[in-house]
Amino acid sequence: MADQINRCQGGKPLTVIGVLTGSLVLLADLIRLLDMPSRVGVVQASSYRDGIARGPLTINVESMPTIAERDVLLVDDIFDTGHTLKEVIGLMVNLQPASIRSCVLLRKVGCSQVDLEPDFVAYDIPDEFVVGYGLDYRDAYRNLPYLAALEPGEITRDPA
Repeated sequence: MADQINRCQGGKPLTVIGVLTGSLVLLADLIRLLDMPSRVGVVQASSYRDGIARGPLTINVESMPTIAERDVLLVDDIFDTGHTLKEVIGLMVNLQPASIRSCVLLRKVGCSQVDLEPDFVAYDIPDEFVVGYGLDYRDAYRNLPYLAALEPGEITRDPA
């Protein structure tokens, strides 16, 4: 995926923005593989409360550098329904970047509910609950150095 981004960007400066918290591991690995001058920042976007319950999406851009007139790469962990990526990109468009592209570690096949696709995808996966490499379940498993699909019985148990 980094090679595709390098080819697409052609050495021009890039502002890389990671969506917290799931993208941290990918963000760290990815920026070390990019060949162009880069600025790095984060945005926090979450629709989960108490670990799993869905609520309205909240977006906090306080840790994000200025993106006006800059090429931006938005990095997220997983593209499931697509609502988070679409809303964060919608917010960023209002900040007038020169361009916005997105990349995700994982894309769940057949789950998208929006008219948007990530520009770069590392892996397509089936509709399973995946943890590790930054992805969590109830704030556990982010530290796993690999990806794993949880079994249905593991999803209802407290991981502590």
